[in-house]
Amino acid sequence: MKSQTYWFSSLVLAFLGVLDTAYLTWLKLTRNEAFCLGGIGDCAKVNSSPYSEFMGVPIALFGLLTYLTLLVLLGWVEPRGGDWAQWARYGVFGLTFFGTLYSAYLTYLELAVIHAVCPFCVLSALLLLFLLILAIIRLLSVPQE
Repeated sequence: MKSQTYWFSSLVLAFLGVLDTAYLTWLKLTRNEAFCLGGIGDCAKVNSSPYSEFMGVPIALFGLLTYLTLLVLLGWVEPRGGDWAQWARYGVFGLTFFGTLYSAYLTYLELAVIHAVCPFCVLSALLLLFLLILAIIRLLSVPQE
């Protein structure tokens, strides 16, 4: 796969993450129930748990801000080229690395503590994992200056 394909794939995944976490944030703020995926999972139980907020702020909003930052880094900063591009790639790696770790922790909470799984939360975790893999590939495939 070419470098541009990795970049474009990352951009698409970040956009999907924005849509996913915007929906989760909307669910939390409006107290609506999630669109049912054929009875798979229990987003309402996960979204109403004490773990769905940090200091009164929905965790999904932090995810949304993360994906929006990724979109800015990938879609605006990196295309500027030069040092900007390299710093953007490092930023994408850092955000996806820590985002993936935190998502793994949240998935653990879903399984072991809340005893319910939200498919939209799992989707976000998988998007971050794929973005992390692409970030690593992209960092390793670009010659260091």
